[in-house]
Amino acid sequence: MNPIEKILNDFPIIIIDGAMATELENYGCNLNDRLWSAKILMENPELIKQVHLDYFKAGADCAITASYQATVGGYMERGLTKEEAIGLIKKSVQIATKARDEFWTGVDNQSNRPKPLVAASVGPYGAFLADGSEYRGDYLLNEDELVTFHRERIRILVEAGADILACETIPCLLEAKAITKVLKEFPGVYAWISFSAKDEFHTSNGDTIADCAKWLDGQEQVAAIGINCSSPIVISSLIKEIKGQTSKPIIVYPNSGDEYDATSKSWSETSSTKQFTSSTQRWYEAGAKLIGGCCRTRPEDIEAITAWARR
Repeated sequence: MNPIEKILNDFPIIIIDGAMATELENYGCNLNDRLWSAKILMENPELIKQVHLDYFKAGADCAITASYQATVGGYMERGLTKEEAIGLIKKSVQIATKARDEFWTGVDNQSNRPKPLVAASVGPYGAFLADGSEYRGDYLLNEDELVTFHRERIRILVEAGADILACETIPCLLEAKAITKVLKEFPGVYAWISFSAKDEFHTSNGDTIADCAKWLDGQEQVAAIGINCSSPIVISSLIKEIKGQTSKPIIVYPNSGDEYDATSKSWSETSSTKQFTSSTQRWYEAGAKLIGGCCRTRPEDIEAITAWARR
């Protein structure tokens, strides 16, 4: 059964975790690297487990694995063998699963929250390029080439035993279509598709979010549709647009509101930085059933969602 549906039958909301990379940096990791947090899978996997535990303790019902930028090609460029690369991608799921099981064993009252899910992160083709194109979607690949790009990693993550796939920061409908085509090769496997958005109505490359939701509504293996890694300011409008086209659960996990400069690879705080926590309940009331945070959000942001969501 669709794991999201299963939880939402018993609970009103699923709380997603927050940023992995932000926490790794807070623990002292240098992520200024093409592999981003996937580099820590090689260097310090215990730290990734610790971040997952931090989020579970904060109230997260779902851990997103550190595989966003982990691809066989990316690791092989770093000098690893194909087998080592596959092993590390699987490890991202194994670490999250181990953290979840350890955490869940220690929860005294298991009835007031669902057993957390492990969602295997499937980053877009642009994440592999590491040039910021997941926020533009100006790919030179066609749908078949995108299918080929995604097939191998999705197979590895499914084999590793993830509960669901988190196909995230997708900039265009073309890539979402390629991913759903790959999903059909794995019957019984579910994924959420969340897009990066450039404004209140459009994905990063200019497709309307309404068109994306309408097309994905007919895809049985797509368990939720939504937005991540975007400004909190545009979320309410996007929820409304998605809701008009699908009855599938809506997922949102935007950035904290800080702005990222892809050239300098640095963040700057903006007036919307403080909007994240104060907006989460409003997004729920607008129709989002899965809510968490992306870049620059932290366990305390997830705690703030938990505070009103578990009442």
